[in-house]
Amino acid sequence: MNKNDLIAQVAADAQLTKGAAGEAVEATLENIMKALQQGDDVRLVGFGTFSVSNRAASTGRNPRTGAPIQIPASKSPKFKAGKAFKESVNVA
Repeated sequence: MNKNDLIAQVAADAQLTKGAAGEAVEATLENIMKALQQGDDVRLVGFGTFSVSNRAASTGRNPRTGAPIQIPASKSPKFKAGKAFKESVNVA
């Protein structure tokens, strides 16, 4: 399922127009990203938690030359599925 499929399904389930459903999906995703940029976690009970993971700077190696390279510190988005979400995926 891609974003357009998701929007179409939300529109059908919530009896909205595709335009309104698209705005709702976009607003949801944008607000999750804004919260993560501000350092907040987004907890959706029964679904999961979006958070930011900090990666420390490290030294790696160029695979071609073997020369050491410095890998800068970075932040990475992370998602942990909630219990209800995990259980719904494992239904036979």
